[in-house]
Amino acid sequence: LLSLVAEFCCGFFVILILGNFWFLAVLYLLWLYLDWETPCAGGRRSQWVRSWTVWKYFREYFPIRLIKTSDLNPNHNYLLGFHPHGVLVAGAFGNFCTGPSFKNLFPGLTPYLHIMPIWFGCPFFREYIMSAGMVSASKESVSYVLNNEGGGHASIIVIGGAEESLNAHPGSLTLNILKRKGFIKMALKHGAHLVPVFSFGENELFKQVANPKGSWLRNVQEKLQKIMGFALPLFHARGVFQYSFGLIPYRQPIHTVVGSPIPVKRNLNPTSEEIDHLHALYLQKLRKLFEEHKRNYGIPEHKSLIFE
Repeated sequence: LLSLVAEFCCGFFVILILGNFWFLAVLYLLWLYLDWETPCAGGRRSQWVRSWTVWKYFREYFPIRLIKTSDLNPNHNYLLGFHPHGVLVAGAFGNFCTGPSFKNLFPGLTPYLHIMPIWFGCPFFREYIMSAGMVSASKESVSYVLNNEGGGHASIIVIGGAEESLNAHPGSLTLNILKRKGFIKMALKHGAHLVPVFSFGENELFKQVANPKGSWLRNVQEKLQKIMGFALPLFHARGVFQYSFGLIPYRQPIHTVVGSPIPVKRNLNPTSEEIDHLHALYLQKLRKLFEEHKRNYGIPEHKSLIFE
């Protein structure tokens, strides 16, 4: 869905170039050049955009709820690992980029949702996503957020990334995380406390065409993901006036549960053993968070997370 909005913005930019407003396109290109590093330097959020009434209707459509399990001291910086990616990442956007829920539950903390750098190269679209509080997922960007000496910053990273969206089938509990340790290293380097976040219902919003590993479709999707940087899941849901087929997500509740923080001591040069140890602890806390709350959100007792 992000790609559809981005395509619209790029199309509008092309119209400016080809039409009688080419000078506006030139001025914007100059602005783009001068402003290129902003997504890696905390972005440029707008409380006005984040408070648009349309986001209230967006959250209530599913509905989307943010669940707090522990206080987060605003004197520290935090790295929140968000799971799973799903197709839409609706829980991350609805809870961390719109509305007052995060601010009310965790006063003194400012959330920054990190997304793929490729999106910030799209004219006009980059201004929109930055105004909502999104920043680049590059190392420089994460470091900028977590380097706040006074604390009070929270980096939200969708750990599974685009690759995990290919597993976003209803009922799926497979997370791409075993080889993803970069976020652990960043937390150690900056002394940012780690917080596991699990968004129940994220994978229930769409039905995806069957793409088991090893199938021709999955192979094509994985190759395209490596080339373009983002995945292309083939999905469908409901229509505007009927529920049989369309691209509007199903009305399934999303409960984004924020776990307890894992204290992290700053270590500028962590060893691979130290990274592996903290990674294993994070997986343990993530699994515990899921097990403690799955009954509340319709997950059968025999179901458990699968780490890949």
